[in-house]
Amino acid sequence: MTLRHQITACTLCADRFAATQTAHSPRPIVWFEPTARLLIVGQAPGKKVYKSGCPFTDPSGDRLRDWLGVDETTFYDRSNVTIVPMAFCFPGNDKAGSDLPPPKVCGQTWHDSVMADLPDVKLRILVGASAHRYHLGVKTSATETVAGWRDHAPDTFVLPHPSWRNTAWLKKNPWFGAQVLPALRVRVKEVLNDGSRHN
Repeated sequence: MTLRHQITACTLCADRFAATQTAHSPRPIVWFEPTARLLIVGQAPGKKVYKSGCPFTDPSGDRLRDWLGVDETTFYDRSNVTIVPMAFCFPGNDKAGSDLPPPKVCGQTWHDSVMADLPDVKLRILVGASAHRYHLGVKTSATETVAGWRDHAPDTFVLPHPSWRNTAWLKKNPWFGAQVLPALRVRVKEVLNDGSRHN
């Protein structure tokens, strides 16, 4: 059984999810291929993605694709772009209706194995604090980590989560749109164009 099939069949968090407000079953969203050159590490699928079975099929995905400067066809081309969340399943909602954080056991069980299965990655895009902490070992806030984006570029870019809940953050931090996004789009284009020449 391949690694992708193992993750797809995972029910490690079945009891945890059954106890949430949404009382749902595991549905790992697995979206990676060993040939990918661009890696997007997110947090965890939301409810819409849980239903669709495809990552970032929600307003967060629309915003993320805009940040990257790519269309849906490019974004969902698994041969070049791989999407690996810190937890493969929708974690569920709390009593207030908010998404629960990604269960750490998912990343601890699968993440290193997935990274080892992606030998051709040239650009990592780390979306949200959980991805920042895991891949960079930082203890700073998401804002501080993103503000120090130049420390990790050009092979790694750190982004806030593209959720609509961060709209106020984007307005409060205009440097993100003015400085980070132009550099990110240039680097994404470089990596994907280079990859297309080798396909």
